[in-house]
Amino acid sequence: MGDGDGWVRTASGVRRWGLHGAAGLLLLAEGEGGAPASAGPHALLQLRAGWTHLGGTWGLPGGAVDSHEDAVAGALREAHEETGVPPAAVDVVDERVTSDLGAWRYTVVLGRLRAGSGVRARAATVESDEVRWVALDDVADLPLHPGLVPTWADLRRWAQELLGR
Repeated sequence: MGDGDGWVRTASGVRRWGLHGAAGLLLLAEGEGGAPASAGPHALLQLRAGWTHLGGTWGLPGGAVDSHEDAVAGALREAHEETGVPPAAVDVVDERVTSDLGAWRYTVVLGRLRAGSGVRARAATVESDEVRWVALDDVADLPLHPGLVPTWADLRRWAQELLGR
Protein backbone atom coordinates (compact mmCIF):
# COMPACT_ATOMS: atom_id res chain seq x y z
CA MET A 1 0.00 0.00 0.00
CA GLY A 2 1.32 3.43 -0.96
CA ASP A 3 0.84 6.65 0.95
CA GLY A 4 -1.72 7.78 -1.65
CA ASP A 5 -4.16 4.95 -0.92
CA GLY A 6 -7.32 6.19 0.73
CA TRP A 7 -10.58 8.02 0.09
CA VAL A 8 -10.88 11.79 -0.31
CA ARG A 9 -14.12 13.68 0.20
CA THR A 10 -14.27 16.98 -1.69
CA ALA A 11 -15.94 20.14 -0.36
CA SER A 12 -19.06 19.20 -2.34
CA GLY A 13 -19.16 15.76 -0.67
CA VAL A 14 -17.93 13.71 -3.64
CA ARG A 15 -15.84 10.71 -2.58
CA ARG A 16 -12.82 9.71 -4.74
CA TRP A 17 -9.93 7.25 -4.35
CA GLY A 18 -6.43 8.69 -4.01
CA LEU A 19 -5.27 11.00 -1.23
CA HIS A 20 -3.01 12.83 -3.72
CA GLY A 21 -5.24 12.30 -6.75
CA ALA A 22 -5.28 9.43 -9.19
CA ALA A 23 -4.03 8.65 -12.67
CA GLY A 24 -4.61 6.10 -15.37
CA LEU A 25 -2.66 4.95 -18.42
CA LEU A 26 -4.28 4.99 -21.85
CA LEU A 27 -1.79 2.58 -23.40
CA LEU A 28 -2.03 2.02 -27.14
CA ALA A 29 -0.45 -0.63 -29.34
CA GLU A 30 -0.64 -2.13 -32.80
CA GLY A 31 0.72 -5.63 -33.18
CA GLU A 32 2.64 -5.51 -29.90
CA GLY A 33 1.91 -7.03 -26.54
CA GLY A 34 -0.95 -9.09 -27.90
CA ALA A 35 -2.73 -6.24 -29.71
CA PRO A 36 -3.76 -7.17 -33.27
CA ALA A 37 -1.62 -5.48 -35.94
CA SER A 38 -4.22 -5.32 -38.67
CA ALA A 39 -7.08 -3.50 -36.99
CA GLY A 40 -5.45 -0.19 -36.04
CA PRO A 41 -4.61 1.01 -32.55
CA HIS A 42 -5.90 -0.91 -29.54
CA ALA A 43 -6.13 0.32 -25.95
CA LEU A 44 -5.22 -1.84 -22.99
CA LEU A 45 -8.20 -1.97 -20.63
CA GLN A 46 -8.68 -3.53 -17.21
CA LEU A 47 -11.83 -5.29 -16.02
CA ARG A 48 -12.14 -4.34 -12.37
CA ALA A 49 -12.57 -7.34 -10.09
CA GLY A 50 -16.13 -7.89 -8.93
CA TRP A 51 -15.25 -7.31 -5.26
CA THR A 52 -13.74 -3.84 -5.90
CA HIS A 53 -15.56 -0.50 -5.90
CA LEU A 54 -17.42 -0.37 -9.23
CA GLY A 55 -16.26 -3.91 -10.00
CA GLY A 56 -17.32 -5.49 -13.27
CA THR A 57 -16.59 -2.33 -15.25
CA TRP A 58 -13.80 -1.73 -17.76
CA GLY A 59 -11.38 1.13 -17.31
CA LEU A 60 -7.84 2.31 -17.71
CA PRO A 61 -5.21 0.64 -15.57
CA GLY A 62 -4.35 3.11 -12.83
CA GLY A 63 -5.04 4.25 -9.32
CA ALA A 64 -3.90 6.45 -6.48
CA VAL A 65 -0.84 8.66 -6.95
CA ASP A 66 1.64 8.60 -4.05
CA SER A 67 2.95 11.83 -2.48
CA HIS A 68 6.40 11.54 -4.09
CA GLU A 69 5.00 10.91 -7.61
CA ASP A 70 3.68 13.03 -10.42
CA ALA A 71 0.71 11.74 -12.42
CA VAL A 72 2.90 10.07 -15.04
CA ALA A 73 4.93 8.12 -12.47
CA GLY A 74 1.75 7.11 -10.64
CA ALA A 75 -0.02 5.95 -13.80
CA LEU A 76 3.00 3.94 -14.97
CA ARG A 77 3.49 2.31 -11.54
CA GLU A 78 -0.19 1.42 -11.18
CA ALA A 79 -0.40 0.07 -14.75
CA HIS A 80 2.66 -2.10 -14.09
CA GLU A 81 1.12 -3.45 -10.87
CA GLU A 82 -2.19 -4.24 -12.59
CA THR A 83 -1.10 -5.42 -16.06
CA GLY A 84 2.56 -6.42 -15.77
CA VAL A 85 3.60 -3.82 -18.38
CA PRO A 86 6.83 -2.26 -17.05
CA PRO A 87 7.28 1.53 -17.30
CA ALA A 88 10.36 1.03 -19.51
CA ALA A 89 8.11 -0.54 -22.17
CA VAL A 90 5.96 2.60 -22.45
CA ASP A 91 6.71 5.70 -24.51
CA VAL A 92 4.76 8.49 -22.81
CA VAL A 93 3.17 10.81 -25.38
CA ASP A 94 1.14 13.28 -23.29
CA GLU A 95 -1.06 13.71 -20.23
CA ARG A 96 -4.43 15.33 -19.60
CA VAL A 97 -6.45 16.12 -16.47
CA THR A 98 -9.97 14.77 -17.05
CA SER A 99 -11.44 15.57 -13.63
CA ASP A 100 -10.44 18.36 -11.26
CA LEU A 101 -12.51 18.62 -8.10
CA GLY A 102 -10.12 20.94 -6.26
CA ALA A 103 -9.02 18.57 -3.51
CA TRP A 104 -8.74 15.71 -6.00
CA ARG A 105 -7.88 15.30 -9.68
CA TYR A 106 -7.65 12.47 -12.19
CA THR A 107 -5.04 12.53 -14.95
CA VAL A 108 -4.94 10.32 -18.02
CA VAL A 109 -1.45 9.56 -19.35
CA LEU A 110 -1.31 8.63 -23.03
CA GLY A 111 1.39 6.14 -23.94
CA ARG A 112 2.47 3.75 -26.66
CA LEU A 113 3.74 0.27 -26.01
CA ARG A 114 7.34 0.36 -27.20
CA ALA A 115 7.82 -1.68 -30.39
CA GLY A 116 9.79 -4.84 -29.82
CA SER A 117 9.32 -4.72 -26.05
CA GLY A 118 8.16 -8.34 -26.00
CA VAL A 119 5.79 -7.51 -23.14
CA ARG A 120 2.53 -9.42 -22.80
CA ALA A 121 -0.12 -7.73 -20.68
CA ARG A 122 -1.90 -9.88 -18.11
CA ALA A 123 -4.14 -9.51 -15.07
CA ALA A 124 -1.31 -9.15 -12.56
CA THR A 125 -3.28 -8.41 -9.39
CA VAL A 126 -6.44 -9.55 -7.63
CA GLU A 127 -7.90 -6.11 -8.47
CA SER A 128 -8.22 -7.19 -12.11
CA ASP A 129 -10.44 -9.97 -13.41
CA GLU A 130 -9.02 -9.48 -16.91
CA VAL A 131 -6.95 -7.15 -19.08
CA ARG A 132 -7.62 -6.94 -22.79
CA TRP A 133 -6.48 -5.03 -25.88
CA VAL A 134 -9.62 -3.41 -27.31
CA ALA A 135 -9.92 -1.59 -30.66
CA LEU A 136 -10.56 2.11 -30.08
CA ASP A 137 -13.82 1.79 -32.05
CA ASP A 138 -15.05 -0.94 -29.67
CA VAL A 139 -14.23 0.56 -26.27
CA ALA A 140 -17.57 2.37 -25.87
CA ASP A 141 -19.41 -0.95 -26.41
CA LEU A 142 -18.08 -2.33 -23.10
CA PRO A 143 -19.61 -1.69 -19.67
CA LEU A 144 -17.22 1.14 -18.82
CA HIS A 145 -16.26 2.54 -15.43
CA PRO A 146 -18.60 5.50 -14.78
CA GLY A 147 -15.61 7.86 -14.66
CA LEU A 148 -14.52 6.83 -18.16
CA VAL A 149 -17.94 7.04 -19.81
CA PRO A 150 -18.19 10.85 -20.11
CA THR A 151 -14.55 11.28 -21.19
CA TRP A 152 -14.01 8.38 -23.60
CA ALA A 153 -15.03 10.17 -26.83
CA ASP A 154 -12.67 13.07 -26.09
CA LEU A 155 -9.85 10.73 -25.01
CA ARG A 156 -10.23 8.73 -28.21
CA ARG A 157 -10.05 11.88 -30.38
CA TRP A 158 -7.06 13.14 -28.40
CA ALA A 159 -5.20 9.85 -28.83
CA GLN A 160 -5.95 9.70 -32.56
CA GLU A 161 -4.80 13.32 -33.06
CA LEU A 162 -1.56 12.81 -31.17
CA LEU A 163 -0.84 9.56 -32.96
CA GLY A 164 -1.60 11.11 -36.36
CA ARG A 165 -4.62 8.92 -37.18
